[in-house]
Amino acid sequence: MPELPEVEVVKKSLKKEISNLIIKNIIINNNKLRYKIKNSFSKEIIGHKILKISRRAKYILLNLNNNLTILSHLGMTGKFFIIKNDSERKKTSFYYNTSIKDHKHDHIIFYLSNKTKLVYNDVRRFGFIKLISTSNISSNLHIKYLGPEPLSKNFNLIYFKKYILNRKKIIKELMMDQKFIAGLGNIYVNEILFLCKINPFKKVNKINDKEIINIIKNTKKLLKRSIKFGGSSIKNFNNSDGKSGKFQQNFNVYGRKGKICNKNNCKSLINKLILSNRAIYYCKTCQK
Repeated sequence: MPELPEVEVVKKSLKKEISNLIIKNIIINNNKLRYKIKNSFSKEIIGHKILKISRRAKYILLNLNNNLTILSHLGMTGKFFIIKNDSERKKTSFYYNTSIKDHKHDHIIFYLSNKTKLVYNDVRRFGFIKLISTSNISSNLHIKYLGPEPLSKNFNLIYFKKYILNRKKIIKELMMDQKFIAGLGNIYVNEILFLCKINPFKKVNKINDKEIINIIKNTKKLLKRSIKFGGSSIKNFNNSDGKSGKFQQNFNVYGRKGKICNKNNCKSLINKLILSNRAIYYCKTCQK
């Protein structure tokens, strides 16, 4: 599943390619995504301009000029393609190679001004597209309970200490909790805890101030670096310029079960355990 850096890359691609374009027409080939698309969807947005494209956690938001916002989540395999002047499809998302067969998963096609098409493609259909009120975004159930953005100033020592007060869950579970911090997923949490030399099973009430500061610092640093590299490509990822995400080449623990730890002078093997259907990768020697 895409995490914050990958969704940020998609957002930037969309912002570059379709900002200020007008939705001329829509074809819905399949309205049965994670949530069924309402019959009124097309009628409510045709003829309106895309004013702003933003991201909140793992959600992409396209604000229109009629106080409506297209809210999108890519799920496991959702991706956007951009077609200009009927030319080759440009990827803005990732996972799975593009092929002729891939067209059968084109569920929604937005016909935009400037001879541009925006295609939403989703093999497994775990993603969704919804229409919500722009003025009420903060109260939307998908957005309302999200924690602060990890790259924002709100993710700081004071907030962290206050949140973990009287809590006893392990740090890995806390970092995965979208109510605590929005946008992180299994890949980046594993990598952050490795950089911080913290065992993923350590209880949050045992985490000291120095470790908290280190978690915050490495979270921001890692996400910025991943965005710069174009995100992580587990299978295949291209942004709108056709460039693959390359951050997976920098993984220290994720997907490296049985391989030697990257830390200098550490010859331990990366361990893998499953907790709540999520893989935990860590080095027993480096992460105490």
